[in-house]
Amino acid sequence: MNDATSAPPLVVRCGAFGDVVMLTTMVRLLHARYGQPVDVLGSGGWTGPLLEPLPEIGHVRIVTSRNTPYLLCPSQWAAIRWLRARGRGPVYVCDTDAATLQLLTRAGLHPDDRVQRTRDDDESDGITRLWPDRWLRIGMRDPGHAYPTREVDPLEYLYPRLRITEEDRRDLARWRAGHGLEGPCVLFQPGNKRTHKRGNVATASHPKYWPPSAWAALAASIWRDLPEARIVLCGSPAEHGVLEEIATAAGHDPRMHNAARELPIPRLLALLEQAHSLVSVDTGPAHAAAALGCPLVVMFGAASPAKWRPIGPGAITVLGGERGETSRVRDIPATDVIAAWSTLPDRDAG
Repeated sequence: MNDATSAPPLVVRCGAFGDVVMLTTMVRLLHARYGQPVDVLGSGGWTGPLLEPLPEIGHVRIVTSRNTPYLLCPSQWAAIRWLRARGRGPVYVCDTDAATLQLLTRAGLHPDDRVQRTRDDDESDGITRLWPDRWLRIGMRDPGHAYPTREVDPLEYLYPRLRITEEDRRDLARWRAGHGLEGPCVLFQPGNKRTHKRGNVATASHPKYWPPSAWAALAASIWRDLPEARIVLCGSPAEHGVLEEIATAAGHDPRMHNAARELPIPRLLALLEQAHSLVSVDTGPAHAAAALGCPLVVMFGAASPAKWRPIGPGAITVLGGERGETSRVRDIPATDVIAAWSTLPDRDAG
């Protein structure tokens, strides 16, 4: 085989919003090691908007479902054709589920081309690693077939990174002007896909639930310190009703805007790039905020901050998670979050 004509590196990762943000560490590392754009096989409507603007990315291929029977899933057919047409090259498999591995086997990927994530990549010697650390460990490994690589320092790629286009910035400027949001914007991210369902709180006992009264108390404190601030409630369209509960608890103050139906991913990223700060539960946009240097307070429930906390170049304060699986976001006092937000440094100073 002539390595000069080998396919570019391929990363296989079917993950949630935050998973894809953290994957950018591996993408950048592999781009540096192999000197070629990196292709990605993934899932979810967020994967393309998060990755495609990156200069290190080649092609992003999306599978709409891995669990649907193959004969009933056209996106799997297209993925198989694409994988076969790429030819041989290094393949970094970040998923371990049977459905994804079966898809790769069906495509006939050569075993000597694969680097497969293992349990030791996640945890060894009793040490739990952050996801970006795991991806760098895997990305520094070589497949059985010796493809030429360059020497790199993995620590140069430790932080996730996202890219905002000028068109996305122009779109954001029009949106902000249309809603009177030109002043400093403080963002609230109250939920994630597991805490909310069809616009309602799935259960107030969910580990990531923080009550509307607490969000309202935080908003009141922010306005005392920063009266000109505009608080933007962020979330998916299905969470509009949940965010309205927070707006109601805050007395429908005109300085608070429910943006649940107005934040496609490119606009959300552009907003995070410019925002004064973000207060969030442990969820994907918190990782995007960290990658974009947005000052951040993030609240953890049962998920371990040792494994899931966001990292990035800006100020990040993590609250909660001290009691492991028994931790609940609702147990974090509003006063603690207010104190954490008030100590965030000015973004310009960073």
